[in-house]
Amino acid sequence: MFTDDQPDLASPLDTWQETPQPDPEVMLAQLTASEPLQRMQAARAFCELQDERVGERLIPLLQDACPLVRVSAAYALGRNPTPAAVPFLIQQWRHEANGYVRKGIVWALGYSRSAQAVPTLINALQWDIPAVRLWAASALAQLLPAQPELLPQVVQTLCHTLQQDPVAAVRSNCTWALGQIPAEQLPENLYLQVVEALRQGLQDGDAGVRDDSWTALLNLGVTAGLPTPDELAL
Repeated sequence: MFTDDQPDLASPLDTWQETPQPDPEVMLAQLTASEPLQRMQAARAFCELQDERVGERLIPLLQDACPLVRVSAAYALGRNPTPAAVPFLIQQWRHEANGYVRKGIVWALGYSRSAQAVPTLINALQWDIPAVRLWAASALAQLLPAQPELLPQVVQTLCHTLQQDPVAAVRSNCTWALGQIPAEQLPENLYLQVVEALRQGLQDGDAGVRDDSWTALLNLGVTAGLPTPDELAL
């Protein structure tokens, strides 16, 4: 199990300021520069740029000695997904010591739309540090439309985490993820399981989890028996 020694992992890209888009040709060449700063800048550029040539060129950077290069490469692979990258993202998550990088990997796996990514995302949701767990919940929701056959496994994991995770932000992201599943795609037994978990979320000790559970229930078409917003705040 990963230790919680990096509790608040804001992404290095959260403060990324918009600038004129760089030249893709220059950035592609710079991915193999000898200086880590240049490799990082090139990988970061592809967090904004989309180019069908870049996916496989980013894969070696997942094992770069510099963690800032690794995290930038992970986010760039989320922006430029390629099936070839999925096994390397999974392998790197298993061995990666840096929470920032694991967070980026989880984000990229969500955008991969690959069934291969689901066991890793579930493991991340169950065992990683909070900042990675909450993104794993979102990544599972991102991936589901392309892999509807995985609904039972994903729904059960999200419901269990909503009920058990000690961190309110993780529970909130589980409610959000459950609320993103179209009700018509849920078999009756899964629909009832989701509704029951979200109704329990209405009793959560955290106001944010209660609010998100209420919104998710509305998204699923549930209105009967819901508290009013004023009642929810009490």
